[in-house]
Amino acid sequence: MGTKREATARQMRLAVELRRLREASALSAREAAALLGVNSVQISQIESGVTGVSEERLRRLAAHYACTDAELVDALVAIATERTRGWWEEYRTHLPTSFLDLAELEHHAVFRWDVDFLHVPGLLQIDDYARALFSRRVPEPTPRELDLRVRHRMRRRVILEGDRPVPYKALVHEAALRIRVGGRAASRSQLAHILELSEAEHVTVRVIPFELEEFADITAAMVYAGGAVPRLDTVVRDGPHGTLFIDSEPQLGVYRTLFRRVEAVSLDPERSRDFIHRLAKEL
Repeated sequence: MGTKREATARQMRLAVELRRLREASALSAREAAALLGVNSVQISQIESGVTGVSEERLRRLAAHYACTDAELVDALVAIATERTRGWWEEYRTHLPTSFLDLAELEHHAVFRWDVDFLHVPGLLQIDDYARALFSRRVPEPTPRELDLRVRHRMRRRVILEGDRPVPYKALVHEAALRIRVGGRAASRSQLAHILELSEAEHVTVRVIPFELEEFADITAAMVYAGGAVPRLDTVVRDGPHGTLFIDSEPQLGVYRTLFRRVEAVSLDPERSRDFIHRLAKEL
């Protein structure tokens, strides 16, 4: 087991899931260490993401924890043994860690859902729209910081527009579509881009119109990324102190339910495209 300088959110998820498996088996860190033939400090380091874990040791731990979910164990092994450096690594030290963690999460997702109320979801944004959004951050980014953020956001679109696109659903409130970010021309281009993407088989865009009366109590904007198994799903939300990665099963269940409720009351894909067409003509 080699010591790592800094664990990514994906590596920390591995550590958290191994701790959850141990706790579900009612074994202490000391007891788990004894079964593995190491000391309890090493178990603590694995469960805090300080050190990695080999496939052989991970499978032994899962067996000691009486984990019979073979798909989950295989998914955890895949995380533990990853050696590929993704495109987002070139932004390390240049952008906040949360930018890189989100890109890595999306890269490994088997599906992706978005719910947004004030802005067009990041994966649907065009360059001008993203640039206008980032330029209004406080503190204001430098020209280089702005360029890096926009480039990173545009490259994230590879999961929709690349060779291996993932199924994607976006539920977007009418307010987000009407707010003119970057001016009239940028807004018109942004709506045209959404319409173009919505024609793809793997992309579903649904609009939440103002007129919906039963929608008033549902306001949970979110990014939902599907893991290799449902237990490894992740919700990403912007919190008051930064980006939050949510992964507990009870909370994931809540957000799945919220997404389905919003999806159920939103316009169907065809009516949504007609709606966006009308908005574009108004500009």
